[in-house]
Amino acid sequence: MRKTALFLALLLVWTAWPACATEYHVSVTGNNADEGSASEPFRTINHAAQVARPGDVILVHAGTYREWINPLYGGESDAKRIVYKAAPGEKVEIKGSEVITGWKKDRDGVWKVTIPASLFKDYNPYRDSVYGDWFSDHGRIHHTGEVFLNGKSLYEKEKLEKVYNPVPVTESRDQDGSLYTWYCESDDEHTTIWANFRGYDPNRELLEISIRKTCFYPDRPGINYIACNGCHISQGNT
Repeated sequence: MRKTALFLALLLVWTAWPACATEYHVSVTGNNADEGSASEPFRTINHAAQVARPGDVILVHAGTYREWINPLYGGESDAKRIVYKAAPGEKVEIKGSEVITGWKKDRDGVWKVTIPASLFKDYNPYRDSVYGDWFSDHGRIHHTGEVFLNGKSLYEKEKLEKVYNPVPVTESRDQDGSLYTWYCESDDEHTTIWANFRGYDPNRELLEISIRKTCFYPDRPGINYIACNGCHISQGNT
């Protein structure tokens, strides 16, 4: 009798666990002050990541999310993860970039913009360079920042002259695309970017630059058992 009672008690605990799991919703029209339900979704994925506990699901609705998702908690096992997933049939994009406007024409095809250091906070990719024993820099600096025209990255150059007078990159599979170039100068207060958009007006197109060091990464070691499903992460390290 005691064994039966104990078995039933354990069965109730085991079957009750899934019911305790919470499904949080995130929407670009949401508000982080709300409860995160389907009718009152959060605004950012990162806010949901601060709330979710092992076993919970974060359901992200259609839209572009420009943020660093820094999970506060991880899962406990393969069977008790924190799951991040796009809502069924909806397209979700997480970006490490921001839209930049206010470009001024410098000369034919070439535009420039000056960006205050405050936009980058503690990480300015236009003062940070790629390095490592695995990386061949071809004798010049390669910044970790990028410039994107309608979702396509441009080619960085080490001299402004090469933006004014671009030549095709011989080893590139897209010879014409390699003529879309950019160059930057940066100090403690400002970052200036020159870019050759080849006839496009950047103030009328989707023009983005990368500003985040990462899109989805915990700043505490040991976070694990996180599953992602259906979210496209771009324009940033992950």
